[in-house]
Amino acid sequence: MMSEVPQILLQHHLKKLRLPTFMAEYQKQAHQCAAENRDHVHYLSRLAELELIERERRMVERRIKAAKFPAVKSLDSFDFKAMPSLNKPMVMELARCEYLDRFENVIALGPSGTGKTHIALGLGLAACQKGLKVRFITAASLVHELIEARDEKQLLRLQKQLASQHLLIIDELGFVPLSKTGAELLFEVISQCYERGSLIITSNLPFDEWTQTFGSERLTGALLDRLTHHIHILEMNGDSFRLKQSRQSMAPKKKPAQKPAT
Repeated sequence: MMSEVPQILLQHHLKKLRLPTFMAEYQKQAHQCAAENRDHVHYLSRLAELELIERERRMVERRIKAAKFPAVKSLDSFDFKAMPSLNKPMVMELARCEYLDRFENVIALGPSGTGKTHIALGLGLAACQKGLKVRFITAASLVHELIEARDEKQLLRLQKQLASQHLLIIDELGFVPLSKTGAELLFEVISQCYERGSLIITSNLPFDEWTQTFGSERLTGALLDRLTHHIHILEMNGDSFRLKQSRQSMAPKKKPAQKPAT
């Protein structure tokens, strides 16, 4: 019984220190190091490394969950060949997330179904994997949340939460026109992120048609002035992936050639 006391104390201390991987691995690694004739420094170094790896994995999981992605998609699964207008080297450079250190923005422009959301999700995932705080939301949902927060006198709290993100992804800007109040609230969010964080915005409208969404040339001009100060533009003009897949699924399948009767 006395021989078990040090082990019980060690497990208690590791639990208090919140080192679950250390606790799960210390016996296994001790046997392995003994078999390999490794010293105590290697043993402790290996345990610390395993703890750090697991801690980083859990942190990335938390970042992805907090981002509220509608789906987790990586850039590896994007078909760049089907979208020749998209600058792949620029996208892969953005995936390194160095633009976030410089508070630069990304805007993906193109018709519906060309993969803008996929690219935004892939860049958002890359940021999460770097341990950065990301939030994904559609423009319509964001405006709805802002108006609701204003009505409940929680607007300042929500604005601070959004401004604290390293990367705010606003999807589908331009799909529906915004009310005057909605446009002004969205403008405030973008202004608060300016040179404090980065934005990724996807839109089906070219810049000269954004007035249709915001309803005011003055507001649109001020918004674009902030967004385009530090910007990477991804042009995604091509056939809709969804339409292409739909056509392929509806196309009549060729019947196998019949063997001539003998």
